[in-house]
Order: sequence, then C-alpha cells, then structure tokens
Amino acid sequence: MERTQLEALVRRLYGEVEGNEVLVEGGNGEAKTMRMFDEPLIGIGSADDPLFEEYKKPAAVGPWHRSPREWLNEAATVVSLFFPICEEARVSNRGTPDVPSLEWLYCRIEGNEYLRSFIARFRDSLIEEGYQACAPALDERFRAFMNQTPESDSETPVYGSMWSERHAAYLCGLGTFGLSKGIITRKGMAGRFASLVTSLELEADARPYQGLYDYCIRCGKCIERCPVNAISPNGKEHRPCHNWLLHVKEQYAPRLGCGKCQTAVPCEYGIPVRQ
Repeated sequence: MERTQLEALVRRLYGEVEGNEVLVEGGNGEAKTMRMFDEPLIGIGSADDPLFEEYKKPAAVGPWHRSPREWLNEAATVVSLFFPICEEARVSNRGTPDVPSLEWLYCRIEGNEYLRSFIARFRDSLIEEGYQACAPALDERFRAFMNQTPESDSETPVYGSMWSERHAAYLCGLGTFGLSKGIITRKGMAGRFASLVTSLELEADARPYQGLYDYCIRCGKCIERCPVNAISPNGKEHRPCHNWLLHVKEQYAPRLGCGKCQTAVPCEYGIPVRQ
C-alpha cells in the first residue's frame, strides 16, 4: 500500500464510519443534527524514531509510555490523525469561559465514541490488506492515569497514559504544543487525535519544526480563557483542569468537557502568526 492509497482509505472511512453525525438536544426541547468532525489531517512517523525513547523520560511523558514495538512487534510506521471539530461547535464554545457549550460536550463524549469506531475500522482495514496493526488506545493493555500511580513501585500520582496521542502527533509532524498542552496543527488546535501503529512501511513525514512549542506565540489568550486558572506562562497544571472536568460532569452527566483554551484563541484555526 502506498501513501496515496492510505490517504484514500482514510477519506473513504471518514465517509463510511457511522457516528460522526449526532442529534444535539437543546434545553428548549428542540434538536438539531450536527457533524462533529471535519475530514482528518494525516501524519506519518517511523516506529524507529528516537523520540519514542525520549518520551520515556520523566521530563517528557514517563517510563510507562510504550514505544510502537511494545504495542506491536512488527511495527514499522505510526499513523496519527487530527480530526478538526466542526465550525458549529467551535462557535458555540467561544462564549462565557465557565459555561461549556452543549455542542462541544457532544464532540467530547459522543465524539470519542466515533473516534474509537473510526480507528478500529482503520486498524481492521489494514489487517484485511495483509498488514499487522494495533490501535494502542483500544488495546486491552492500555492504561490512562488520572492522578494515579502508573507503576507498583511509584509513589507519585501522575496525569498521563501508556500512549500519548498528542506526542504521537508531534512526532508524526502534525504540529507542536501550546501552553495549554494541546497540539497546534495547520488546521488549529480545536480537534481530537487518534492513531495506530502498523507493519506497513511508509516514509515518515518531515517535521517542519524543531522545538516542542515552535507554533505557540505565547500570546496568553488560553490563560485568559481557562475557567480555573490551570494555565500559566509556564504551561498547564493537570490537577485543576481534571477537577474542573469532573465538576462539569456533575452538571452535564454523562457528558463532560470544556475546550475553552481551544476556542476564541489565535491557534483555534491554524498556526498563529507572530507579530
């Protein structure tokens, strides 16, 4: 399979996988149909990229982060996808910082189910073509840590997981981090990531940047937008952000979300221009 064939497969699945269109029920009893995500960007990385070993360092993700071959022995390539959130949800979430929009909350919860379905179909399609493939986030070995200790001999709780979609996206050339710890892509920060590792051998995309924060202009708009002051010029603290999401869930269960740092900011739609 060539790169062009892989891209064609992603486009076909984007049109075929169900769940991207949802019925958003408003408080007035009315409902509307919304397509949550636009067609994804595609980034390709090498399973042998030395960055995966760097990610195991405490200053990056941590030693619990698994490399591609720890998920799949035959791994040769990493494919990262960025799904931009639709215009309707973005616009609706630009308002009052402490009130997430209902449309945005759907993109977080129902959106997550769609992304899981998409990446599962993508994985299975590659397997049907004769390649090995694994979607780490769907693997039974995957663990996420929300103020938990990732290892039996560890005493320090962390916020992270055994496979970081954002770090995979950075490695695959899709974008760099912002102060809010999201990834700024050429289509902005407002979106979600999914990825897989596969035995399919493809040439890795060149990263058009060198530093982790090259696309961030340090404008401070995400700092102003955060309802719980979790973001500062030094970056984001995970604990107040996580606690805020739990508070939102109490009000909107089973949904949760926020996304204020991804909307009404210069990096919402693309890579911001330095003045």
